Amino acid sequence: MRYLAIDYGTKHTGLAICDPAETIVSPLAVVEGLKELLKKIAEVVETENVEAIVLGLPLNMDDSTGPQAKLVFQFAEQLEKHLDIPIHFQDERLSSFSAAEKLAAAEFTRREKKKRLDAIAAAEILEAFLESKNI
Repeated sequence: MRYLAIDYGTKHTGLAICDPAETIVSPLAVVEGLKELLKKIAEVVETENVEAIVLGLPLNMDDSTGPQAKLVFQFAEQLEKHLDIPIHFQDERLSSFSAAEKLAAAEFTRREKKKRLDAIAAAEILEAFLESKNI
């Protein structure tokens, strides 16, 4: 199944995708702002034959939901109105930290790293989701 992972943010939203065999996860894009976000996601879903969405859920370390998680749930409601595919949630705690660690060794400028961080975090979310499916 082809999944699209979304690391939702009000300033930057990272997108990542996997192959139909669910073996290769690739960072796809970072969408700036919210204005074109739903449109961009709908385009990716259509052009890449995405069959389901994996939305990163920013839980607190004590497993509670905070203000950012509530924003993600609201965004999921918007997605459900625009797309007719399943939406799954995946705990995204520490995904940005892990993505930053991966980028640390890369020879990019700080600005270049920042541009890629959210897409790599989305890939981390998708990898965690796929691993949890296979356990």
